[in-house]
Amino acid sequence: MKQISCAGQSPQRWIAEGNTTLGIELGSTRMKAVLIGPDYAPLASGGFDWQNRFENGVWTYRLKDVWTGLQASFSSLSAQVRERYGIPLTTTGALGVSAMMHGYLAFDENGNQLVPFRTWRNVTTERAASILTGELQFNIPQRWSVAHLYQAILEGEAHIDRVAFLTTLAGYVHWQLTGEKVLGVGDASGVFPIDSETGDYDEERIRRFEALASKSGFSRPLRGLLPRVLRAGEPAGALTPEGALLLDPSGRLLPGIPLCPPEGDAGTGMTATNSVAEKTGNLSAGTSIFAMIVLERPLSRVYPEIDMVATPSGRPAAMVHCNSCTSDLDAWVRVLSQALAALGVPKGKPELYDAFYNEALKGAPDCAGLLAYNYYSGEPITGMEQGRPLFVRMPDSELTFQNFARTLLYAAVATLKIGMDLLRVEQVGVTTLLGHGGLFKTKGAGQALLAAALNTPVAVMQTAGEGGAWGIALLAAYLREKGNGRTLEDFLAKQVFSSIESERVLPNPKDEAGFAAFMERYRAGLPIERAAVQNLKK
Repeated sequence: MKQISCAGQSPQRWIAEGNTTLGIELGSTRMKAVLIGPDYAPLASGGFDWQNRFENGVWTYRLKDVWTGLQASFSSLSAQVRERYGIPLTTTGALGVSAMMHGYLAFDENGNQLVPFRTWRNVTTERAASILTGELQFNIPQRWSVAHLYQAILEGEAHIDRVAFLTTLAGYVHWQLTGEKVLGVGDASGVFPIDSETGDYDEERIRRFEALASKSGFSRPLRGLLPRVLRAGEPAGALTPEGALLLDPSGRLLPGIPLCPPEGDAGTGMTATNSVAEKTGNLSAGTSIFAMIVLERPLSRVYPEIDMVATPSGRPAAMVHCNSCTSDLDAWVRVLSQALAALGVPKGKPELYDAFYNEALKGAPDCAGLLAYNYYSGEPITGMEQGRPLFVRMPDSELTFQNFARTLLYAAVATLKIGMDLLRVEQVGVTTLLGHGGLFKTKGAGQALLAAALNTPVAVMQTAGEGGAWGIALLAAYLREKGNGRTLEDFLAKQVFSSIESERVLPNPKDEAGFAAFMERYRAGLPIERAAVQNLKK
């Protein structure tokens, strides 16, 4: 994005006067903080790498690591502000927090965490999700917060009697910074079904859940356990003195900064790609992969493969979410890096990924008989309760680096294709999908292969690399500027993205046919993955 001067002011003055907004996102492998000016262009950024842990059969992050990472991200951003502009960062006009959606964070009445954070990556709630989907007549995926809650109720977990509050990771951080137990409607839509008319939890389905839970001895009112739901632009509290010190232990950051509603990474991805209006859609491709399409009308029936969620302004959206995307590909790139280093020709990470992606474009359209499964964890779309990354080939398959690279990229998007085909059956219209995330960092390559896989043009904006931290910064900016009467859709389309260019790639018919052939092999080979899950145990 091209940075411009607003009303003759300089970035130094914007920062000094707090004419900025700060967005913070906790992604699955990296936290990032982005400070933007009144022109919505990034002024500075900071980050921190982290990873989930597999402990006692649960994919989790420790909450102490949340604060280590947030403080490191804010500290590195502040240092960049001082280095670039020669002044300290002490305040900002608004602030927003975003994080991975879904999962289970449960607290008692004194705010004590009851069990380790159960993230979106866990697929341990199949029984609860199945029962709830039938009872509520609404697809409840295994990773949703209410599925984790009901599974714990069914299993009679000891902590259930002490649960006083449930929230998401973004909701937890926001609560600690402001004291407010709230969620943006997009993030809340991964906790419990939302009524698109009211923009709040579906009251009828809450009653059905409570009646169902009471049969297992759980009598607490559900609404009393859940965060209050807010739409984009609604005030969500202010940074408290305690919250300011949590974010910036140096004490330089001043309290009182207003916060927008905390959102999930799906909502910030929609915001960062201007995909919040009807018939728009976006793709997020990183550790996990998901597509979001804002609907004109309800789907004809409940699909286990499709989540019904909401945009940050409360519009209904269809979400196809897959647990695994680039993790297996990343592991293979590390192996290649180590091989090159052993030969005395070390290469930087960006150069390695560019080579991998660009060589994949040269591979056979159908991958010449090669096959891979990238499942690091379970994958509900294909019915896998656990993951076993696999690479499979026939004796006469043509194993070349180009075909190998293309196979790993195809495997990264294969499960998404299964879900997206169902939306095609529903005649859900979208002219272009906007892509963002790690799969799009190498120019053109991920775009071309995804366009072929999904039979839909894929575009990448100049701002795609800014990600969800920029998206939540825009939602914080909307909180500041909502007084101008614009809807979120109007604010993004006419004020933020009006001059931002994108590059659009059309599906190549030869590649479309090749991917279709690969998918036939992929579906036929699923019993191999299932056998690996059943027979290869730790």
